[in-house]
Amino acid sequence: MKLCQLLDSISYKNIIGDVRVDVAGICTDSRKLRQGELFVCYEGGNFDSHDFAAEACAKGACAIICSRPLGLPLPQVIVGDGRAVVAPLARAFYGYADKKLTLVGVTGTNGKTTVTYMLKAIFEACGKNIAVIGTLGISYGNKFISPELTTPDPVFLHSVFADMAESGVEYVFMEVSAHALYFGKVDGLQFRAAIFTNLTQDHLDFFGDMPSYAAAKAKLFESSRCSLAIVNSDDDFGAKLIKESKNVLSYGLDNPADTFAIDLSENLAGSDFVINISDELYDVHLNMPAIHNVYNALAAATCARALGVPLGAIAEGLGKLKGVAGRLERVAEHNGGTIFVDFAHTPDGLEKSLSGLRKLCDGKLYCLFGCGGNRDASKRPLMGEAAARNADFLIVTSDNPRFEDAYDIITQIEPGIQKVGTPYVTISDREMATEYAINLLGEGDILLVAGKGGETYQEIMGIKHSYNDNTIIKKILGNLA
Repeated sequence: MKLCQLLDSISYKNIIGDVRVDVAGICTDSRKLRQGELFVCYEGGNFDSHDFAAEACAKGACAIICSRPLGLPLPQVIVGDGRAVVAPLARAFYGYADKKLTLVGVTGTNGKTTVTYMLKAIFEACGKNIAVIGTLGISYGNKFISPELTTPDPVFLHSVFADMAESGVEYVFMEVSAHALYFGKVDGLQFRAAIFTNLTQDHLDFFGDMPSYAAAKAKLFESSRCSLAIVNSDDDFGAKLIKESKNVLSYGLDNPADTFAIDLSENLAGSDFVINISDELYDVHLNMPAIHNVYNALAAATCARALGVPLGAIAEGLGKLKGVAGRLERVAEHNGGTIFVDFAHTPDGLEKSLSGLRKLCDGKLYCLFGCGGNRDASKRPLMGEAAARNADFLIVTSDNPRFEDAYDIITQIEPGIQKVGTPYVTISDREMATEYAINLLGEGDILLVAGKGGETYQEIMGIKHSYNDNTIIKKILGNLA
């Protein structure tokens, strides 16, 4: 494709040189640039990629998109904001492949992954060819791409869309993070439906305050990019979205909603309830415990029904889903107790998982958790308080400390625990902490290992060390046996 053709997809201020050059690809990282690719410059949080344009030129870039003339011997297109043009350029380069797919976006602080996998189960039960994009990676057909970001960067995202379309994918269920919306990663995409799960404190290290975080989430529900909004009526911000959205369906348990559940019963193996979607009724069984998973099921069911799936097929699909990796996943039993692994890494997420398990616990409820480094530090004491309010005993450990000291993070968690007065221990080594917690279990007890879920690494000082809670738990149990 010629650069002059690609430029029809963006607005620009000026052109330097001949733009009738061939474009072999689009690149935003000079280290990864290949011969003949278009290099797009923009200012990031830590770097300004204009500083690496000369390197891109030396490596064979065909042209450069930039916000100022760079004095290099190749064509340059001057734009107002390089970051803002990446998505439309990638979309055009890959032939608007997203238009061949039915896109469903899911946003919210918690529940995104589970909702996408519930949709996957429902539509696969109907014989549809589907794809999932999110925290656990990208999967479609017999292909799997390991996760890097919840929502991939635009160039990679549109390349994957092109391959999905070629592979016969019909529906794409994707997690859409607040960061992706803020940075315009999904600009230009048309979502047949967009689902809102909930809004609670997270990422304030980046957004600064809850209104700014909420505003980023709300971008997904703008009428220009979303045909149908599916919103949690029991969430305060969800209620606001319902009032502001033009075409909306609601779901919930407490407030009036288009979709709700009755006759709900729960146990450690899952939940049973009768779903009501606009006065259509059907019995549903979930193999996933806790009330927040009922909310996730209501969200997925509302979306599927709106897209034409019969209610019986929705119930069948939900019933076939055995669980989602690291999402309140029942992984093992020991000494009469049950062990769950969960991704809960926010105060609200931890509270919901623990309160859900509390109702099902015949003995003591233990919780092992930590907080990530170089992220919203204000939630650390809140995590401690949420855990302390709902568990009988806490094991505070490291999560992904990144470039922080694990002991410093633990120290910031402790005031929240001490506010409530629940007994606890601190063990910074996560594997040692897990072994200690497992040895506490007795008949009827439950241990929740929270924070990392299905992650396969622990990030310490910029290095991702191989680590998975589920694997570590099985290793410890094997040694104990």
